[in-house]
Amino acid sequence: MSAFTPFPADGFTARWDTWDGDHSEELTLRWENEAWTASGVVGREHVQYVVRLSPLWEVRQFLLFRDLEEPDLWLGTDGQGRWGEMNGAHRPDLDGCTDLALNCTPFDHLVPARRHQPAVDAPSIVQVIEVDTETLGLTTGFRRYERLNESTLSVEHLGSVTTFSVDSFGLPLDIEGKFRRR
Repeated sequence: MSAFTPFPADGFTARWDTWDGDHSEELTLRWENEAWTASGVVGREHVQYVVRLSPLWEVRQFLLFRDLEEPDLWLGTDGQGRWGEMNGAHRPDLDGCTDLALNCTPFDHLVPARRHQPAVDAPSIVQVIEVDTETLGLTTGFRRYERLNESTLSVEHLGSVTTFSVDSFGLPLDIEGKFRRR
């Protein structure tokens, strides 16, 4: 099994449309300050997210902007599984999570795929923070990732399985019924 292709150091941009073609998202990945910053603008939900990642694709910070210049939600982790809000409040209900799940974007599948680099037929289970972009509600859950072949991933969540193709970087292409990659 080959690893995913490294992203270019000068950055990368990907775009998706919703399945019906009415809305779009633009994701930009940048290498800065010895780590990755992912920034996405999602049209349907009218949100912008920023995820700061370690060089090993570990989530360090998550910011969600809806209608203010300041983030509506700002979470950080110490890298050891402890989460908190940026105002310093510890969030023990989120402890143990390694990833974020935003149902409004296909980007949320990239980080666990890059970090785990799953081998074909060797599933990986990750604990995620599920973010409701409308209410800012946070819950935790598990997702099971499996690489079915060099370019196909499967994600199981709450008994539902989604299978999709990825590009050489590990970014989802089309996700049936949800997103189309441009």
